[in-house]
Amino acid sequence: MRKLHLLSNAHLDPVWQWEWEEGAAAAVSTFRAAAAFCEEYEGYVFNHNEALLYKWIEEYEPSLFRKIQGLVQAGKWHIMGGWYLQPDCNMPSGESIVRQILLGRTFFKDKFGVSSTTAINFDSFGHSRGLVQLIRKAGFDSYLFMRPEDRVAGPAQEFAWVGFDGSEVLAHQIQDGYNTLLGQAHIKVEERINKQTTQEFELVLWGVGNHGGGPSRLDLNRIGALIESTKGNVEVLHSTPEAYFADLSKKGDALPRHERDLNPRFVGCYTSMIRIKQKHRHLENELYQTEKMLSSAALQGYLRYPKEELNEAFHDLMVAEFHDILPGTSIQPAEEASLRLMDHGLEIASRLKARAFFALSSGQREAGEGEYPILVYNPHPYPVRGVFECEFMLADQNWQDQFSMPVVYQDGMRIPSQAEKEHSNLNLDWRKRVVFEAQLSPSTMNRFDCRIELLPSKPKPQVVLEGGDIHFRTPSLNIVINTQTGLMDQYIVKGIPYLKVGAFQPLAITDNGDPWRMDTDGFENVKGAFRLMSPEEGTAFSGITEGTLPSVRVIEDGEVRTVIESLLMYAHSAVVITYKLPKNGTEIEIHVRVFWQEKDTMLKLAIPTVLDEGIYAGQTIFGVQSLETDGTEVVAQKWTALMSETDNVAITLINDGIYGSDCSNGVIRPSLLRGAAYTAHPILDRPLMPNDRFSPRIDQGERMFRFWLNAGPKSERLRCIDREALQWNEKPYALSFFPHGEGQIPATAVQLDDDVIQMTAFKRAEQGEDTYILRLFEPTGLARSTVVRLPSMDLEIRLEFNGFEVKTCKLDKRMRTIIEYELMEE
Repeated sequence: MRKLHLLSNAHLDPVWQWEWEEGAAAAVSTFRAAAAFCEEYEGYVFNHNEALLYKWIEEYEPSLFRKIQGLVQAGKWHIMGGWYLQPDCNMPSGESIVRQILLGRTFFKDKFGVSSTTAINFDSFGHSRGLVQLIRKAGFDSYLFMRPEDRVAGPAQEFAWVGFDGSEVLAHQIQDGYNTLLGQAHIKVEERINKQTTQEFELVLWGVGNHGGGPSRLDLNRIGALIESTKGNVEVLHSTPEAYFADLSKKGDALPRHERDLNPRFVGCYTSMIRIKQKHRHLENELYQTEKMLSSAALQGYLRYPKEELNEAFHDLMVAEFHDILPGTSIQPAEEASLRLMDHGLEIASRLKARAFFALSSGQREAGEGEYPILVYNPHPYPVRGVFECEFMLADQNWQDQFSMPVVYQDGMRIPSQAEKEHSNLNLDWRKRVVFEAQLSPSTMNRFDCRIELLPSKPKPQVVLEGGDIHFRTPSLNIVINTQTGLMDQYIVKGIPYLKVGAFQPLAITDNGDPWRMDTDGFENVKGAFRLMSPEEGTAFSGITEGTLPSVRVIEDGEVRTVIESLLMYAHSAVVITYKLPKNGTEIEIHVRVFWQEKDTMLKLAIPTVLDEGIYAGQTIFGVQSLETDGTEVVAQKWTALMSETDNVAITLINDGIYGSDCSNGVIRPSLLRGAAYTAHPILDRPLMPNDRFSPRIDQGERMFRFWLNAGPKSERLRCIDREALQWNEKPYALSFFPHGEGQIPATAVQLDDDVIQMTAFKRAEQGEDTYILRLFEPTGLARSTVVRLPSMDLEIRLEFNGFEVKTCKLDKRMRTIIEYELMEE
């Protein structure tokens, strides 16, 4: 006999069309009705996940919350999934997904005493393969999803989903959607009953309202009558995800296996509302870096760990990752509310990071006469080499016709440094911005001292022109910037060319107003390219009132780097590209400042490489995902790479807040912006947008993007890229600060003895004031080991990693022990 599991669920999208208050009101109304039906109808079970909604209920309707607690204990209300909410499942970092699960499961365990074994994200727009390991380590054995609903995502509707590390969960892709119209749920159930199928167990989701807002008396009565009429033919029952997967598990090894992600779907969402995506990345970076600094200081007794304040900021991050916020598909008021939410989290993080910084500066000696101390905290448990920047004020204003040149020293030795244009525009020798190259010791405060040398004037940039173009050469690099196009025509690393002519070309791509882009998986039609501004256009655009300047110019030059600026334009928009070329090493930094006024148009950056047949890949949730090279829009996180197996070379591109790109014929094209509308998508043959008024568009105005390009041997690039990306995203914190000289210098917090393993989290445990959690990750797919050392406690532990494995350690300060631990801290 066939068995049909009916899953009544409430999937609310509280910020798609609404602001927070409306979302809370909808949750209260839906849950109140569901609770009444659970009491009224025999055998009926209501299913719901997402801790956030229960927190709203507890705050706004405590009596209803207590009733739900009773229904859960009675088995009439089922907590399914148990995450904080349904997040986007491609763009949050692996550590953020851990927190979504950890905070959600902790809430439900504390409030209801339950832990679900089926993870649920049926509305998220695609799913990273990296979820599998985390789901399994969190105590789930199955996964319920729907999108991409326009195709079968795996080898079948039901399959074993295999993670990067080899772990597995049972997976089911929902068919026929997860909601029903009012009074029509029985029609959906009856159609499934009458469907000719060989499936022994089936799952049908129903619910009315916003994307399946819950049950109705009309639907329950009609479903009840249908159940009575089908007795003896098909067993139809109100059910739970766990009951369905218990039946499915009987198929065992007969289920096919799937060893990829579940993508793509709604590819416009990888780019829409770029402000939200960039601010989300910024908040992630700040919170995880701040946690590491606070843990280092608290563990050694330099401050009290501010758990309550951090929890408030993490709530902001979790909500910002909701699958209709982070993908950029909400209305404009919800966009502004989301930005405000993340700014709140960033303000908390900023204050806590400063608190940790000052605590960790304990014991630093007082500045000598004429010294300006620069302290840089490295949050990473390994040495970091790079270019660092810091601004400070001179002791007094210099009104003489001189230039105060800052020179940086480390341990009394002069290191490469240079002065660059400070943020302020006061035409006075007073505020200073110093740039220096150095190596930072791991998980500790690093001390530099700046001294001033008086010069008659600021040194002029040295420009090498050959054939009219700017040539930049070091022992490792040969770069050419074309002064007729403003683009990079040559990037040679240690004698090997990697780019073709015209790299970093901004392109205008044909698009439409749908922020999801439900009708396509790619953006291929180039409608135009940005061109170099004429000297007159560039001078006017730059706001220069005296003289005329070329639109490609060297604006900084010194011991550390040369900085070149190019001004380009297209239609109503403009782009400022800034190339930062290092005097040491092979990594170049590219800033792209965009002034965007285009509608129904996407902005991409074209980087043509010599690897015409290259393999494209990118960072995903605790893994590396192979990506299409046929022009399909793909999603990745902090970096992408184009590699050649035959030539054993790779080109890597780090970003600080974009997620979409495509690649074909050796051309990497990161996606920067879209000119889409707010919450518009195809409905039948109706117009996409109203045609009787002005309609505001997403991402009009000024936006800023940063990239870091590098190239070299494939094995070397893949070994280094994850740490490099983390270094640029969780940047060491530099501040000019005059310490008082008292106290003791804190010991190094954490050290790793290998050159690959990452520390993604160092935080206090959810339970216990003297317990800390370290999370580590192997990012290359190769088995390796590392020794984790905590010098302040004279502790260490050796960890053996399989490829892409995530490990969690518990540090007990009182017992002075460190052991491997469960992901969910249980």
